[in-house]
Amino acid sequence: MTAKSAHPAGSPGRRLLAVLLVQSTLTQVVTFLLRPAATYRAIELEVPGAWLGALAASFAVVPLLLAVPSGQATDRFGERRVMLAGSVLLTLSGLLLATAGGTAAGLVLGTVVLGTGHLFSVVGQQAAVANSAAPGRFDSAFGYYTFAASLGQAIGPGLIILVGGRGSIPDTGLIFLVATAIGGTLVACTWALRMPARAVAEGAGTSGGMRTLLRLPGLVRALLISCVVLAAVDITLVYLPALGADRGLAAGFIGLLLTLRAVASMISRFFLGRLVALLGRRRLMITTVALSALSMAALGLPLTDAGMTAVVVLLGLGLGVGQPLTMAWLALSAPPGLRGRAMSLRLTGNRFGQVLIPSAVGVVAAGVGAAGVLLATAAALAVATTAARGMAADRPPAAET
Repeated sequence: MTAKSAHPAGSPGRRLLAVLLVQSTLTQVVTFLLRPAATYRAIELEVPGAWLGALAASFAVVPLLLAVPSGQATDRFGERRVMLAGSVLLTLSGLLLATAGGTAAGLVLGTVVLGTGHLFSVVGQQAAVANSAAPGRFDSAFGYYTFAASLGQAIGPGLIILVGGRGSIPDTGLIFLVATAIGGTLVACTWALRMPARAVAEGAGTSGGMRTLLRLPGLVRALLISCVVLAAVDITLVYLPALGADRGLAAGFIGLLLTLRAVASMISRFFLGRLVALLGRRRLMITTVALSALSMAALGLPLTDAGMTAVVVLLGLGLGVGQPLTMAWLALSAPPGLRGRAMSLRLTGNRFGQVLIPSAVGVVAAGVGAAGVLLATAAALAVATTAARGMAADRPPAAET
């Protein structure tokens, strides 16, 4: 039975997607509220700049080891159970940061739990979207899914402004408590989620394993692009606040920039289906990754507040496309019963990049500061642009209905 036949007319596919969008939004609100707050707490504790890269990498260290097993668990036990475990861990991370975040070790522990909860949540979400959408709707479905993620990424930093954005260091203790409360809402939302039994049964019954996925043409290039783009988003979360602290910019202005970055990504993701139909996946990927590289490089230069704002908007437009395009490519290429593992393989590459790239740029930060980190990240995005140019030409885009 195909994935499409598992969701006949009148099936809960569209309703399920709507609930998943809410779940995705709340997941990202918690994550993108806690991660900048942890950076501000580290700055408050006078943690050396080189260690900020280690703090960023701690978000991905344990999830790097658990990414593939989480995909296997999703295919075997169902998306809801994995998402529920992730929701509980996200809530727990807020509690850990609120109670143990007064030391560098406590910040690292809370960030590790946060990264693990985020991993479980997004693996389950992405597999659920892939198993719920019709093949001709993958670009739009993942565009909307990542649009919801960007909405959460915009709300999270925006809450920093509301909670304590007047000074250069906000009230991080209150931020941790607010994130914990939002996490409780996320757990309740996930508990109420009901996946179609047929979609779970298909995922559990298909064999073939990772060898089938590793033989997909163009897989390595797609994973490289995905991990570099995601690492670039991570670096803006960690080093944009550090850049603001270096230049004496208010935390509220930095929170605004992070929000604008996410809103710009929302715009490009909302129209992803139309953009793919207009330009094709390969050309769109090349254009947006190149735009991200140029914008990231410009952000490391001395700019006025207005100039920084304009550059961050362009950066968000470019960074918003890479993730949903690679998700749609995997969903189209992977067999229905292996889609949880396909998404987890992509996340393994992402987590590897999140460990390696921030750690490397942390060494750069010790010598040249936050601005130098942004320039180094721009160089990594330029490499990803080259990888996108080497990808095979698109098949004709599937009709979007």
